[in-house]
Amino acid sequence: MRTVDLIYFNAGGGHRASALALQAVLREQASPWNARLVNLFEVIDPKAKFLQMTGSAPEDWYNRRLARGWTVGMAQELKLLQGLIRLAHPMLVRQLQQHWLRTEPDMVVSLVPNFNRAMYQGLASALPGVPYATVLTDLADVPPHFWIEPGQPQHFICGTPRAVGQAWAMGHPPERVHATSGMIIRPDFYQPVRQDREAELRRLGLDPARPTGIVMFGGHGSKAMLGIAERLADSTQLILVCGHNRRLAAQLLAMPRGAPRLVVGFSNEVSRYMQLADFFIGKPGPGSVSEAVQQGLPVIVVDNAWTMPQERYNAQWVRENGLGVVAPSFRRIDRAVALLLANLESHRTHVRGMDNRALFEIPQLLDRILAQSQSVPQADALPSF
Repeated sequence: MRTVDLIYFNAGGGHRASALALQAVLREQASPWNARLVNLFEVIDPKAKFLQMTGSAPEDWYNRRLARGWTVGMAQELKLLQGLIRLAHPMLVRQLQQHWLRTEPDMVVSLVPNFNRAMYQGLASALPGVPYATVLTDLADVPPHFWIEPGQPQHFICGTPRAVGQAWAMGHPPERVHATSGMIIRPDFYQPVRQDREAELRRLGLDPARPTGIVMFGGHGSKAMLGIAERLADSTQLILVCGHNRRLAAQLLAMPRGAPRLVVGFSNEVSRYMQLADFFIGKPGPGSVSEAVQQGLPVIVVDNAWTMPQERYNAQWVRENGLGVVAPSFRRIDRAVALLLANLESHRTHVRGMDNRALFEIPQLLDRILAQSQSVPQADALPSF
């Protein structure tokens, strides 16, 4: 039994969701992998000093900002964060060395950005020859030092040609850069439809004859959903998925009724709700957009000053592939919906042309990476920093 550590954190929710999905498919395929989930912050801050000093975990602070829509200026804050990580680099490497000396994985797979230099060096100095791979859970990198670090003899698993090209441009050889057909999404998004859509819409109080939009902003929702619901109240039937944001759900339920509307809290059945919809509305997050496309839904996303730097390429990807409408803001969401519906069949054709099998491709890549590392003489596997 070979052990692989899947490194995640809870900022935004997508990293943990990707790790859980990958762990699930490794188990389902009866692969000889023991896939362990490792929360990075529990390794580098084992005594929860950040929580003691601030009263909340770093991920909680970040997630609250997303829920409130406080995303302007994140490009500048990202540079500050990366500067702090560089200052803490020696301490981070020591913590990670100690962790991997105790746990001794056969491979480490990172599903998080910003910390890959420290994680790679901690692993390589503690367990020389153990392969390290970074799975980009974004459609593209945000150079420098976000996903792809230069000069590290590691592997990269990339879900778009853009990300592959970025890795090559930073000097990583093709044999260490592995392309997949998209982003990791949960296994249930590949299950066939098993519900009577018309009957289920009626059961939920929705009108099967009306176009239906599903509105999602990740696992913690966003106050932008209030404006969307208000502007579409008289024209568009909506399923609004609020995640863990109970206050948002209560505010949506309290709004005056117009077109039929369903408010959903946190749910493990997002794929089922997507199967009831005709299109998706939300931020250009790589996970939610990929899930919508997998369920056959054209998308409406925005690209503006509030869009986080790591998600800006995603809007371009939607445009380039004809997968929906990219709006300058949600203030005219009514126009965006009208434009999408006027070209709905064209967008559906492009959506059907996407074939994302990344979740099932990555285990095969991990097998190859491990086999490749075992064929390299130990002296050649030692890193140089």
